[in-house]
Amino acid sequence: MAVSGCQTQDSATLAAQARAVQEANKGSEIQTVREGDVLKISFPGAPALDTQQTVRRDGRVTLNVVGEFKAVGLTPAEMEKQLAQLYSSQLVEKEVTVTVVSSSFSVYVGGAVLRPGKVISDHPLTLLEAIMESGGWDAMKADIRQVRVIRNVGGHTVNLTVNLKDTVEGVQNESFNLKPSDIVYVPERFTWF
Repeated sequence: MAVSGCQTQDSATLAAQARAVQEANKGSEIQTVREGDVLKISFPGAPALDTQQTVRRDGRVTLNVVGEFKAVGLTPAEMEKQLAQLYSSQLVEKEVTVTVVSSSFSVYVGGAVLRPGKVISDHPLTLLEAIMESGGWDAMKADIRQVRVIRNVGGHTVNLTVNLKDTVEGVQNESFNLKPSDIVYVPERFTWF
């Protein structure tokens, strides 16, 4: 997979961007709770408190005894610690288990695709899969050698360019994984008349 940044940037910046993408694609990133995630919260010492909740748009879940709890942005382990503290007076065993039962996220696909818009997925999604979910690229217009992915990395917007032609032709076999809220733009080919 050929990944590059904006052409006006120097090679050090491009190398840093490529490293950031490689790190992001490794899957080593710790999963945090997002809106729409379904969580199973278990209390081994008090099964009456067990619940399964969907994280609402405000990032919260409603729990017995403690009421509203902000879950978005926390890892399951962080949630377990906070809930163990909140429920400490009700628990004999200070143990809480938080499991993400299902998770969905959205990416946005635009440009020379047949059905531009939001793509929602409940499983890891590659760049090629997101474009296919959008009806595929327009074969008459699309430049799949210059597909751009706009991603927020550490609070900064990073523009990455991916050559999907190599992937489609079997030259490159490493897939480019998308992250929540990525924006995919398939540019049109420039033609001289």
